[in-house]
Amino acid sequence: MSTPETSRFVRLRVDLVLEIDDEAAVTGAARRRLAEDGEVAPEDRARTESAVTEDTAEALAYLVDPFVLVGEVPGVELHQASWSSERIEYDPASPGWELGEDDVDGDYDDDEDDESREVDGAEYRGYSG
Repeated sequence: MSTPETSRFVRLRVDLVLEIDDEAAVTGAARRRLAEDGEVAPEDRARTESAVTEDTAEALAYLVDPFVLVGEVPGVELHQASWSSERIEYDPASPGWELGEDDVDGDYDDDEDDESREVDGAEYRGYSG
């Protein structure tokens, strides 16, 4: 009897909706972090400062760092990350604003091998291929 191999890699998807109460505070924090960031090349610094100054969503994306989020989690090593932010219209009472809504019908390959199963009352959708 053989045991199927299990990948050691896990994709963690996090979807946040944040309300910005003080745009100047967010922009200021991003500009301060940029000023202290020794890894930003001089040729990129002006472009990045312009982006975080002109767009609060860009400033927020600059401040949120997935490497920091999982950096102290024991037993894991972050291999790849991507993230973005955008301004959206938000109505929590709207039926379209359920958590994980995007994952239900679109983020996986639209293959006939898609499966849905219920475990402990929660529906899980995934790709089995």
